[in-house]
Amino acid sequence: MKVEQVSRIAGAMLFRPTPHVDERGFFSRTFDADVMRAAGCDPAAFAQDRPSRPARGVVRGLHLRRGAGEAKLVRCSFGAIFDVIVDLRPSSPTYRNLESFEFRDDEQMSLYVPAGCAHGFQALTDPADVSYRIDRAHDPADDVTIAFDDPELAIPWPLAITIMSGRDRAAPSLAEALKLLDGSS
Repeated sequence: MKVEQVSRIAGAMLFRPTPHVDERGFFSRTFDADVMRAAGCDPAAFAQDRPSRPARGVVRGLHLRRGAGEAKLVRCSFGAIFDVIVDLRPSSPTYRNLESFEFRDDEQMSLYVPAGCAHGFQALTDPADVSYRIDRAHDPADDVTIAFDDPELAIPWPLAITIMSGRDRAAPSLAEALKLLDGSS
């Protein structure tokens, strides 16, 4: 498994496994505690695994957590997704940078999203299975959502958006979300 730093987001990493493919299909190691440790992540810090199975065109996010934030390990285990992270850590050298990726099931790549970064994705296939491994229990009181279509971010979602949750559709702008994060609102 190779580890690559995401240049536009400090602390974000891509974990690229080497799927073994033959006439039966493929077999792949998608998580390795030793590789995580060597990359500077504590594999024991993860507290929950969560799957998501949206239909093609669905957008989930942009989400992040107040307070200590929430680190995530995200992987598309089936289908394909367009994945986005935005660095919203004021002390980060990559503050407000955005990076996007396409994840497909034939690669089984994982993205480490540092705490303090917003994350969202759009399903490119019907369905797309997305696995999250997060580093703390969910507390809805800490949730912050940012408008998927915020003009300052100008995320180039590749498909027409088919469905969104009410919370995501009514999400505040990046400017308003930043106020929520710093406690001034």
